Amino acid sequence: MTFVELNIIFLSIAVVVFAAGLWRSTQRRAAVNAVVLAMVAMVVLTAIFDNVMIASGLFDYAGHTLNGLHVGLAPIEDFAYPVAAVLLLSGLWLTLTGGKRP
Repeated sequence: MTFVELNIIFLSIAVVVFAAGLWRSTQRRAAVNAVVLAMVAMVVLTAIFDNVMIASGLFDYAGHTLNGLHVGLAPIEDFAYPVAAVLLLSGLWLTLTGGKRP
């Protein structure tokens, strides 16, 4: 299984959970704004720290499992995980709380 196939599975689940949470939420606009802001922050941090870790030799990827697109040294597939995490955790929060503030 390639990273792209694995990412499709994770992102699909995350999108469904987020959509369910958003549907249940009473404050959709605020939720979407917060998710976009968190996603931008996570993607920027992933770009920085993945490049540092790869450059320092902490880990490497098998080339045959990647599609070849990179942001610096970080393969584009690596960016699906923070995006999925933000969507999944935000979706769970919205589902469990209804989007209401404590």
